[in-house]
Amino acid sequence: MKNTYFDLIDQSYYFPQNGFDIKDDYLNFHGISLKYLIEKYGTPFKILYLPRIGEQVKRAKNLFNRAIRKHKYKGKYHYCYCTKCSHFSHVVKAALKEKTHLETSSSFDIDLILKLYAEGELKKKTIIVHNGYKTQDYLEKILALQKTGFKNSIIVLDSKNELKRIKEMLGEEHQQIKLGIRMAINEEPQSAYYTSRLGIRPSEVLEFYKNEIEGNESFSLKMVHFFIDSGIKDTMYYWGEFQKALKLFVQIKELCPSVKALNLGGGFPIRNNLGFDYDYEYMINEIVGNIKTVCQEEEIEEPDIFTEFGKYTVGESGAIIFSVLEQKQQNDAEKWYMVDNSLMNTIPDAWSILEKFILLPVNKWDKEYARVNIGGISCDHSDYYNSEEMNQQIFLPSYEDSDPEPLYIGFFHTGAYQDSISGYGGIKHCLIPSPKLIMIDRDEKGHFVDTVYRNEQTVDEMLTILGYK
Repeated sequence: MKNTYFDLIDQSYYFPQNGFDIKDDYLNFHGISLKYLIEKYGTPFKILYLPRIGEQVKRAKNLFNRAIRKHKYKGKYHYCYCTKCSHFSHVVKAALKEKTHLETSSSFDIDLILKLYAEGELKKKTIIVHNGYKTQDYLEKILALQKTGFKNSIIVLDSKNELKRIKEMLGEEHQQIKLGIRMAINEEPQSAYYTSRLGIRPSEVLEFYKNEIEGNESFSLKMVHFFIDSGIKDTMYYWGEFQKALKLFVQIKELCPSVKALNLGGGFPIRNNLGFDYDYEYMINEIVGNIKTVCQEEEIEEPDIFTEFGKYTVGESGAIIFSVLEQKQQNDAEKWYMVDNSLMNTIPDAWSILEKFILLPVNKWDKEYARVNIGGISCDHSDYYNSEEMNQQIFLPSYEDSDPEPLYIGFFHTGAYQDSISGYGGIKHCLIPSPKLIMIDRDEKGHFVDTVYRNEQTVDEMLTILGYK
């Protein structure tokens, strides 16, 4: 009996499965021939399969709207795309085609929105949720955006000082500013700290509202926001923080009837292994049902439900394909497959936070399999991938050095964050620019001489890289 790699996968998982199938002994991704792309472009290369973005948005919208009908829920559902997951113009435009709203994280995001509006990709009625720490530049651009007619722009306060700075910036004539309040959550037990640095302590929110917002006609509080970094999961931790947010929403709603939105920050997980099992329909029904029950018990209006899905939106559209350059047997137990790029650079999440991705060979599925480690070509000790569960090595097809065709492998569902964290082309996470670089030297007399080697990145430089005209 021949134990091929296909036998291993076929016996371990349901396969083929959504997004993956074998045709003519080569792996296809969403029906796309990877063999064709390899022959046309060579390796390494990245893929962004844009139709997957629309499929993900439609699924979440359908499930939420179905749950709303099932529970006779009176609020509406709004899907926001988190631009920080991928700012590329084609990605954001693919999300906007499905009538999503947007969530921003930094000042350059506002320039991106203006570009999209100029290109006719979004309308001024689009809801824009402004998260993140509000620098002076960020706040100035948000207020300028609102003056141009983006009346559904909501500033989610991340700290009490942000409102103070907004008040100082407002002139005598201005439109009413829509606000949200972000609730600081307790982090998971294994976290290095207890309370998130993001948001305002729940114990301070009500007093803050009474002292700084209530009765001030310049502001209208519209949204309560909370964010779980580990995402929406069926765990005691998630439901505990969810109930705390619901309780705070009820308390604010009783004081402030204008609050009409509950923002469930934190996203749905995506498939990071072939055995992935997550019941999206169950979780959505539980969320909608819980909010409905609490609102009925407290006799308050059911809020509109907002979600901010970034990784869920774009993650499953991405893949990175490599060639194995060489196999190295370093001792009796450890074999290395060396690929034709740096893993630290191309999938930094796997290196920095041990994020998992689906790893599959493109060819040689009819070969026997072996346990291997995967190494990148940089000289850094940490340039390797071994994030599989249960063991520190990975199963991939064996091959002979004399084989006419190299082994090709792919990391799949890499569409979120990898490009911005690795600095692809010069972009950065949340579009926060690289700081100016100052060179310090001494002249012949020993005096310091300082020179600006490169100024801080400009918004135009970043938007050009991202494909905005």
